[in-house]
Amino acid sequence: MMPVAYVLNGPNLNLLGKRQPEIYGSQTLDDVRDLCVHTAKECALTVEFRQSNAEHMLIDWIQEARETAAAIVINPAAYSHTSVAIFDALNMCECPVVEVHISNIHKREEFRHRSFVSLRADAVIAGCGIQGYELALRHVASKLGLGQS
Repeated sequence: MMPVAYVLNGPNLNLLGKRQPEIYGSQTLDDVRDLCVHTAKECALTVEFRQSNAEHMLIDWIQEARETAAAIVINPAAYSHTSVAIFDALNMCECPVVEVHISNIHKREEFRHRSFVSLRADAVIAGCGIQGYELALRHVASKLGLGQS
C-alpha cells in the first residue's frame, strides 16, 4: 500500500481558470488534481485531493490526515494570512507539510506577505503556477525516501 499525501486546497481555488487568470493562470482545479494524481503515481504516493471554502473543513481534514497521511501539501489560499486555527491544526501533525501558492505571494499586496502556515511548513513553494504542486509532491516523496520511476 502506497503512502498517502493529502493535497488540501482552500477558498476560491474551486474557481481556478475563471478567477483572475492573469494571476492564477487558466488551469482549473481539475487540472491541478490530474497533475497531482499523475505526479503522485510517479513518486509511489497516493493522493487524497480536497478543496473547501470552509476553514473548519480544512481543519477537519488536517486532523484526519494526522492519523492517516504520510504528508500534507496545502494551498490554504487566503487562510494563509488569517488562520491561526489552521496553523494550530498543522502543528499537531508530525508528518511533512509543504505549503503551496500558485502566485508569488511576496509580489502581491503586503497583507499576503505573511503566512501563519509558513511558520509550520517544512517547505514553501510560491509563484510556480500549478507546477508548485508537482514540486511539492516530489519534495514529499524525497523526504519520505520514496523512489521515483
